[in-house]
Amino acid sequence: MKEFKAGQYIKQGSYKSFQPNSINRPWIMDDMEVLQLLGIADRELGRLDMYSEYIPNIELFISMHVLKEATQSSKIEGTQTNMEEALLDKEDVPLDKRNDWEEVQNYIQAMNHAMGALDRLPFSSRLIRETHKTLMQGVRGEQKQPGEFRTSQNWIGGASINDAVFVPPVHTSIPELMGDIEKFEHNEELYFPELLKIALIHYQFETIHPFLDGNGRVGRLMITLYLVSRGILKKPILYLSDFLERNRRYYYDNLMRVREANDLSRWFKFFLQGVIEIAQKGISTFDGILRLQKEIDIKIKSLGSRAVNAQKVLEYLYQRPVLNAENVRKVTGLSMPSAYSLIKELEAQGILREITGGQRSRVYEFSDYLNLFRS
Repeated sequence: MKEFKAGQYIKQGSYKSFQPNSINRPWIMDDMEVLQLLGIADRELGRLDMYSEYIPNIELFISMHVLKEATQSSKIEGTQTNMEEALLDKEDVPLDKRNDWEEVQNYIQAMNHAMGALDRLPFSSRLIRETHKTLMQGVRGEQKQPGEFRTSQNWIGGASINDAVFVPPVHTSIPELMGDIEKFEHNEELYFPELLKIALIHYQFETIHPFLDGNGRVGRLMITLYLVSRGILKKPILYLSDFLERNRRYYYDNLMRVREANDLSRWFKFFLQGVIEIAQKGISTFDGILRLQKEIDIKIKSLGSRAVNAQKVLEYLYQRPVLNAENVRKVTGLSMPSAYSLIKELEAQGILREITGGQRSRVYEFSDYLNLFRS
């Protein structure tokens, strides 16, 4: 990667913006440490992907992976909603936390929309704009051109553009730069390992910062979207935001180091280490889910005539492991007294745990399952 040049700073009056170079060009990968990490990352991704076929009803569990990604990616941007709060119905969320809650819900909707859109759209600028529109609809930042590339200058860090940490390229160059990303992604004549390709695309997207708001969340969402679109993963079961949030300073430092020192290898190593760590955690989580399923199935079967409705509640819990009596009533069709009775039975079995401590508006969680995603 010695020949790599990220771009150049261009003076724009009182500040300098960064103009990235094209990435749709031949590449020579000569860093052996990167190649070694790439081999490990590919192997761990392959192991993780096997669970897509191995686990029955895996779609039930993907919902929690998406929710964790949404909370962690939003946390990087300063949104303070944890998984437990994100799982609550809107009316159960304190008023002072509803804006953050809505942003997390929008991230979930944006991810689900993007994955569904892959049936009709390739990984493209159009898909990215659609995803951004869903992400920004009806929340803070909705006035900042949802679904449209910016038509003015933005900046990162600092109270004004003159003391910004980083100033992305001028808005007039965005269509060409985003088109270059799209050409790079679809260039079948260009040999470049897929994991390094999305690492480079993520870097370039973050550098372009094509939207007025929501760039970080869209950029991180694109990673999983790309892996599924290219068939590297059969299902969206790898999300890097947990790793990036825990290593936030290194994340931003490594992105900036590419721009300042043309050090793409360091960014690749950081990215691949994240893929390896999160893939291994995903494998551990799915192993835990399989063990828990066996234990819970035994408990459900012991409930006799209530087992059918308990199974319906359990399937709901695998998607949303926090619920109230109204949720149970809707899922099962039981009366409210019968719903409360079933909840008590599930509490007695150690499946549910009441978390409010109150006598009214009680909320229950499937703690053993939720803990698999907390760790």
